[in-house]
Amino acid sequence: MPTRALIFDMDGTMIDSMPSHVQSWVSFIDQHGLAVDIPDLMRRTTGRTGAECMRELFQRDLPDQQAWALIAEKEVMYRELFAPIFAEVAGFKAFARRTLDCGLKLGVGSAGDRHNIAFALGHLGLPTPPHAIVGGDEGLAGKPDPAIFLEVARRMDASAQDCIVFEDSPFGIEAARRAGMSAVAICTSHSAAQLAGPHVLVAASNYLELITSNFLENLDVATA
Repeated sequence: MPTRALIFDMDGTMIDSMPSHVQSWVSFIDQHGLAVDIPDLMRRTTGRTGAECMRELFQRDLPDQQAWALIAEKEVMYRELFAPIFAEVAGFKAFARRTLDCGLKLGVGSAGDRHNIAFALGHLGLPTPPHAIVGGDEGLAGKPDPAIFLEVARRMDASAQDCIVFEDSPFGIEAARRAGMSAVAICTSHSAAQLAGPHVLVAASNYLELITSNFLENLDVATA
């Protein structure tokens, strides 16, 4: 199918932030006196919204106000940790520029909240803002539910089959499948095997690989 739009997850896909997220979870859990298996927590929460993450962590149905207050506390730690070492996933900004040059729309679909999204975009300094941004604090279910990706497509006036999702997590790859979208696996935090699926077009360690392989130039781009 001709492609009209690319939809990017943010953490681990646009920006190399997952190690700092892990560090902030460790600090948050320590401050709250919890005993948690961090790799298991990341497996259960990566791609989920902040409120969903806190309910997974505490294993109870926290009220929205409490859940969002707790995630806000954790995300302040994350931004303080990542800001001094902020880095994009290699080649992302160059790939984003090429995306627009090819006539494709560019959207962001993240489980992160508006504060983390503003933080990321402010540090990235993209010359052209995304055509649509949907975050995890807008009342939509987190991944693997497809709601976030479907809403990004709707705001870009694109159908699901016209979109390609770029993701670094198994929940995100599954959300793309449930949305009826093709996907590209960005292997910053998971292997290509962990991100495999019939809808996954290619796996890459970063965007420099996609640029070198002429990924964008080989797409059938919709012209109308």
